Amino acid sequence: MTRATLLFILLLTGTVTVRAQHFGKLVQKTPGIVSYTLRESFSKDVPGTLDKIKAWGITDIEFSSLFGKTATELRALLDQRGLNCSSYGVSYDAIDQKPDSILQNAKVLGVKYIRIGSIPHQTKATPELIQKAADVFNRFGKQAKEKGFMFCYHNHGFEFQPYENGTLFDFLLKQTNPDYVGYEMDVTWTFLPGQDPAVLLAKYPKRFRLMHLKDVEKGVAHSDKGGMANAQSVVLGTGQIDWPAVLKAARKSSVDHFYIEDESRAAEEQVPQSLAYLKSL
Repeated sequence: MTRATLLFILLLTGTVTVRAQHFGKLVQKTPGIVSYTLRESFSKDVPGTLDKIKAWGITDIEFSSLFGKTATELRALLDQRGLNCSSYGVSYDAIDQKPDSILQNAKVLGVKYIRIGSIPHQTKATPELIQKAADVFNRFGKQAKEKGFMFCYHNHGFEFQPYENGTLFDFLLKQTNPDYVGYEMDVTWTFLPGQDPAVLLAKYPKRFRLMHLKDVEKGVAHSDKGGMANAQSVVLGTGQIDWPAVLKAARKSSVDHFYIEDESRAAEEQVPQSLAYLKSL
Protein backbone atom coordinates (compact mmCIF):
# COMPACT_ATOMS: atom_id res chain seq x y z
CA MET A 1 0.00 0.00 0.00
CA THR A 2 1.42 3.38 -0.98
CA ARG A 3 1.69 6.28 1.47
CA ALA A 4 -0.81 8.28 -0.59
CA THR A 5 -3.35 5.43 -0.50
CA LEU A 6 -2.96 5.06 3.25
CA LEU A 7 -3.51 8.77 3.78
CA PHE A 8 -6.63 8.65 1.60
CA ILE A 9 -8.07 5.79 3.69
CA LEU A 10 -7.29 7.62 6.93
CA LEU A 11 -9.04 10.74 5.66
CA LEU A 12 -12.11 8.74 4.64
CA THR A 13 -12.36 7.05 8.03
CA GLY A 14 -11.83 10.32 9.91
CA THR A 15 -8.68 9.01 11.59
CA VAL A 16 -6.83 12.16 10.57
CA THR A 17 -8.04 15.57 9.55
CA VAL A 18 -6.53 18.22 7.31
CA ARG A 19 -5.80 21.55 8.97
CA ALA A 20 -7.12 24.64 7.25
CA GLN A 21 -4.46 26.52 5.33
CA HIS A 22 -3.17 29.49 7.28
CA PHE A 23 -2.76 32.99 5.89
CA GLY A 24 0.76 33.23 7.34
CA LYS A 25 2.88 31.96 10.18
CA LEU A 26 2.36 34.90 12.56
CA VAL A 27 -0.99 36.18 11.25
CA GLN A 28 -2.72 32.86 10.80
CA LYS A 29 -6.11 34.08 9.57
CA THR A 30 -6.61 36.53 6.72
CA PRO A 31 -7.21 39.90 8.40
CA GLY A 32 -10.36 41.87 7.84
CA ILE A 33 -10.72 45.48 6.80
CA VAL A 34 -12.40 48.56 8.26
CA SER A 35 -14.91 50.15 5.91
CA TYR A 36 -13.35 53.56 6.69
CA THR A 37 -10.33 52.46 4.64
CA LEU A 38 -12.47 52.60 1.48
CA ARG A 39 -14.86 55.30 2.69
CA GLU A 40 -14.87 57.28 -0.58
CA SER A 41 -15.37 54.18 -2.69
CA PHE A 42 -18.17 52.93 -0.41
CA SER A 43 -19.92 56.31 -0.58
CA LYS A 44 -20.13 55.99 -4.38
CA ASP A 45 -20.59 52.26 -4.99
CA VAL A 46 -21.22 49.79 -2.16
CA PRO A 47 -21.54 46.62 -4.29
CA GLY A 48 -18.45 47.47 -6.36
CA THR A 49 -16.41 48.17 -3.24
CA LEU A 50 -17.44 44.86 -1.71
CA ASP A 51 -16.32 43.14 -4.92
CA LYS A 52 -12.96 44.89 -4.62
CA ILE A 53 -12.52 43.69 -1.04
CA LYS A 54 -13.41 40.13 -2.00
CA ALA A 55 -10.88 40.23 -4.85
CA TRP A 56 -8.17 40.96 -2.27
CA GLY A 57 -9.10 37.73 -0.50
CA ILE A 58 -10.66 39.59 2.45
CA THR A 59 -14.01 38.30 3.70
CA ASP A 60 -14.28 39.99 7.12
CA ILE A 61 -15.39 43.63 7.39
CA GLU A 62 -15.93 46.08 10.21
CA PHE A 63 -18.49 48.64 9.09
CA SER A 64 -18.28 52.09 10.65
CA SER A 65 -21.17 53.30 8.46
CA LEU A 66 -24.02 51.75 6.50
CA PHE A 67 -23.26 54.09 3.57
CA GLY A 68 -26.88 54.93 2.80
CA LYS A 69 -28.08 51.33 2.96
CA THR A 70 -30.39 49.77 5.49
CA ALA A 71 -28.92 46.98 7.59
CA THR A 72 -31.09 44.53 5.63
CA GLU A 73 -29.85 45.81 2.27
CA LEU A 74 -26.21 45.70 3.35
CA ARG A 75 -26.57 42.19 4.79
CA ALA A 76 -28.02 41.00 1.47
CA LEU A 77 -25.07 42.44 -0.46
CA LEU A 78 -22.64 40.74 1.92
CA ASP A 79 -24.42 37.38 1.75
CA GLN A 80 -24.43 37.46 -2.06
CA ARG A 81 -20.63 37.64 -1.97
CA GLY A 82 -19.89 35.33 0.93
CA LEU A 83 -18.66 38.25 3.05
CA ASN A 84 -19.13 38.78 6.77
CA CYS A 85 -19.63 41.85 8.94
CA SER A 86 -18.16 40.88 12.30
CA SER A 87 -18.15 44.33 13.91
CA TYR A 88 -20.55 47.26 13.65
CA GLY A 89 -19.19 50.71 14.47
CA VAL A 90 -21.60 53.31 15.80
CA SER A 91 -21.42 56.60 17.70
CA TYR A 92 -21.23 57.28 21.42
CA ASP A 93 -24.53 59.17 21.27
CA ALA A 94 -26.18 56.21 19.54
CA ILE A 95 -25.38 53.70 22.29
CA ASP A 96 -26.37 56.26 24.90
CA GLN A 97 -29.62 57.49 23.35
CA LYS A 98 -30.95 54.86 20.92
CA PRO A 99 -29.59 51.47 21.96
CA ASP A 100 -32.60 49.51 20.69
CA SER A 101 -32.05 50.71 17.12
CA ILE A 102 -28.35 49.82 17.27
CA LEU A 103 -29.05 46.36 18.65
CA GLN A 104 -31.65 45.71 15.96
CA ASN A 105 -29.22 46.68 13.18
CA ALA A 106 -26.52 44.52 14.76
CA LYS A 107 -28.89 41.54 14.74
CA VAL A 108 -29.72 42.03 11.07
CA LEU A 109 -26.05 42.41 10.12
CA GLY A 110 -25.17 39.25 12.03
CA VAL A 111 -22.28 40.83 13.89
CA LYS A 112 -20.53 39.59 17.00
CA TYR A 113 -19.24 42.99 18.12
CA ILE A 114 -20.59 46.52 18.42
CA ARG A 115 -18.00 49.24 18.90
CA ILE A 116 -17.62 52.99 19.12
CA GLY A 117 -14.60 54.94 17.91
CA SER A 118 -14.12 57.58 20.61
CA ILE A 119 -15.63 59.47 23.52
CA PRO A 120 -16.85 62.96 22.55
CA HIS A 121 -14.58 65.58 24.10
CA GLN A 122 -13.67 69.22 23.66
CA THR A 123 -10.69 69.30 25.99
CA LYS A 124 -8.15 66.85 27.39
CA ALA A 125 -9.56 63.77 29.06
CA THR A 126 -10.54 64.11 32.71
CA PRO A 127 -11.49 61.52 35.34
CA GLU A 128 -15.04 62.87 35.31
CA LEU A 129 -15.35 62.44 31.54
CA ILE A 130 -13.95 58.91 31.71
CA GLN A 131 -16.22 57.92 34.59
CA LYS A 132 -19.30 59.17 32.74
CA ALA A 133 -18.25 57.18 29.67
CA ALA A 134 -17.64 54.07 31.79
CA ASP A 135 -21.20 54.32 33.11
CA VAL A 136 -22.57 54.53 29.55
CA PHE A 137 -20.36 51.62 28.43
CA ASN A 138 -21.42 49.39 31.30
CA ARG A 139 -25.10 50.11 30.71
CA PHE A 140 -25.01 49.52 26.97
CA GLY A 141 -22.60 46.62 27.30
CA LYS A 142 -25.07 44.83 29.55
CA GLN A 143 -27.87 45.43 27.04
CA ALA A 144 -25.65 44.17 24.22
CA LYS A 145 -24.63 41.03 26.07
CA GLU A 146 -28.26 40.19 26.79
CA LYS A 147 -28.82 40.21 23.00
CA GLY A 148 -25.74 38.12 22.27
CA PHE A 149 -23.24 40.85 21.35
CA MET A 150 -20.00 42.17 22.84
CA PHE A 151 -19.52 45.91 23.12
CA CYS A 152 -16.03 47.30 22.50
CA TYR A 153 -14.44 50.71 22.88
CA HIS A 154 -11.83 51.80 20.32
CA ASN A 155 -9.11 53.93 21.90
CA HIS A 156 -8.34 57.16 20.09
CA GLY A 157 -5.23 58.48 21.84
CA PHE A 158 -6.52 61.15 24.18
CA GLU A 159 -7.31 58.58 26.89
CA PHE A 160 -3.64 58.10 27.72
CA GLN A 161 -3.36 61.20 29.91
CA PRO A 162 -1.37 60.44 33.09
CA TYR A 163 -3.60 59.59 36.05
CA GLU A 164 -2.63 58.24 39.46
CA ASN A 165 -0.12 55.44 38.87
CA GLY A 166 -1.02 54.98 35.22
CA THR A 167 -3.25 56.66 32.67
CA LEU A 168 -6.91 57.52 32.27
CA PHE A 169 -7.13 54.54 29.94
CA ASP A 170 -6.14 52.32 32.87
CA PHE A 171 -8.83 54.06 34.90
CA LEU A 172 -11.42 53.38 32.17
CA LEU A 173 -10.60 49.68 32.14
CA LYS A 174 -10.90 49.51 35.91
CA GLN A 175 -14.29 51.23 35.83
CA THR A 176 -15.78 48.99 33.14
CA ASN A 177 -17.12 45.49 33.71
CA PRO A 178 -15.11 42.97 31.65
CA ASP A 179 -18.25 40.90 31.17
CA TYR A 180 -19.89 43.80 29.33
CA VAL A 181 -17.08 45.92 27.91
CA GLY A 182 -14.22 44.85 25.66
CA TYR A 183 -11.71 46.99 23.80
CA GLU A 184 -10.50 47.49 20.26
CA MET A 185 -6.86 48.52 20.12
CA ASP A 186 -6.00 51.01 17.43
CA VAL A 187 -2.27 50.32 17.28
CA THR A 188 -1.32 53.75 15.92
CA TRP A 189 -3.52 55.65 18.39
CA THR A 190 -1.83 53.63 21.12
CA PHE A 191 1.73 54.12 19.86
CA LEU A 192 1.61 57.85 19.03
CA PRO A 193 0.54 58.89 22.56
CA GLY A 194 3.70 57.20 23.82
CA GLN A 195 2.39 53.76 24.77
CA ASP A 196 3.86 50.42 23.75
CA PRO A 197 1.00 48.41 22.17
CA ALA A 198 2.68 45.05 22.91
CA VAL A 199 3.16 45.96 26.57
CA LEU A 200 -0.46 47.13 26.87
CA LEU A 201 -1.71 43.87 25.37
CA ALA A 202 0.37 41.92 27.88
CA LYS A 203 -0.93 44.09 30.72
CA TYR A 204 -4.57 43.46 29.78
CA PRO A 205 -4.51 40.10 27.98
CA LYS A 206 -8.25 39.47 28.36
CA ARG A 207 -9.69 42.93 27.63
CA PHE A 208 -8.84 43.51 23.96
CA ARG A 209 -11.11 41.72 21.48
CA LEU A 210 -10.47 43.64 18.25
CA MET A 211 -7.48 45.40 16.66
CA HIS A 212 -6.95 48.04 13.99
CA LEU A 213 -3.77 47.38 12.04
CA LYS A 214 -2.59 50.85 11.03
CA ASP A 215 0.97 52.13 10.57
CA VAL A 216 2.34 55.66 10.78
CA GLU A 217 5.03 57.20 8.64
CA LYS A 218 8.52 57.38 10.06
CA GLY A 219 9.32 60.79 11.51
CA VAL A 220 5.78 61.61 12.63
CA ALA A 221 6.01 63.01 16.16
CA HIS A 222 4.28 61.47 19.16
CA SER A 223 0.88 63.00 19.90
CA ASP A 224 -2.32 62.11 21.73
CA LYS A 225 -4.64 63.97 19.35
CA GLY A 226 -5.73 60.80 17.53
CA GLY A 227 -5.25 62.17 14.06
CA MET A 228 -2.66 62.52 11.31
CA ALA A 229 -2.44 63.61 7.70
CA ASN A 230 -3.80 60.98 5.32
CA ALA A 231 -0.42 60.62 3.62
CA GLN A 232 1.13 59.66 6.97
CA SER A 233 -0.90 56.42 7.03
CA VAL A 234 1.52 54.05 5.31
CA VAL A 235 1.84 50.42 4.24
CA LEU A 236 2.16 48.09 7.23
CA GLY A 237 5.78 47.36 7.95
CA THR A 238 7.11 50.58 6.40
CA GLY A 239 6.33 52.86 9.33
CA GLN A 240 7.14 53.13 13.02
CA ILE A 241 5.20 50.16 14.45
CA ASP A 242 7.05 47.02 15.53
CA TRP A 243 4.48 44.65 14.05
CA PRO A 244 6.13 41.34 14.96
CA ALA A 245 6.17 42.37 18.64
CA VAL A 246 2.57 43.64 18.54
CA LEU A 247 1.19 40.61 16.75
CA LYS A 248 3.06 38.13 18.95
CA ALA A 249 1.53 39.84 21.99
CA ALA A 250 -1.90 39.84 20.34
CA ARG A 251 -1.71 36.08 19.77
CA LYS A 252 -1.34 35.63 23.54
CA SER A 253 -4.29 37.90 24.23
CA SER A 254 -8.06 37.71 23.66
CA VAL A 255 -7.93 39.58 20.31
CA ASP A 256 -10.47 37.87 18.06
CA HIS A 257 -10.42 39.96 14.88
CA PHE A 258 -7.74 41.99 13.11
CA TYR A 259 -8.78 44.73 10.68
CA ILE A 260 -6.54 46.66 8.32
CA GLU A 261 -7.29 50.37 8.59
CA ASP A 262 -5.49 52.52 6.04
CA GLU A 263 -6.45 56.20 6.12
CA SER A 264 -4.37 57.15 3.08
CA ARG A 265 -5.92 58.34 -0.18
CA ALA A 266 -3.74 55.64 -1.74
CA ALA A 267 -5.35 52.88 0.33
CA GLU A 268 -6.40 50.85 -2.70
CA GLU A 269 -2.74 50.52 -3.69
CA GLN A 270 -1.48 50.11 -0.13
CA VAL A 271 -3.86 47.47 1.23
CA PRO A 272 -2.56 44.66 -1.04
CA GLN A 273 0.99 45.59 0.01
CA SER A 274 -0.02 45.47 3.68
CA LEU A 275 -1.61 42.06 3.16
CA ALA A 276 1.60 40.79 1.52
CA TYR A 277 3.64 42.09 4.46
CA LEU A 278 1.41 40.43 7.06
CA LYS A 279 1.52 37.16 5.16
CA SER A 280 5.33 37.29 5.08
CA LEU A 281 5.70 37.51 8.87
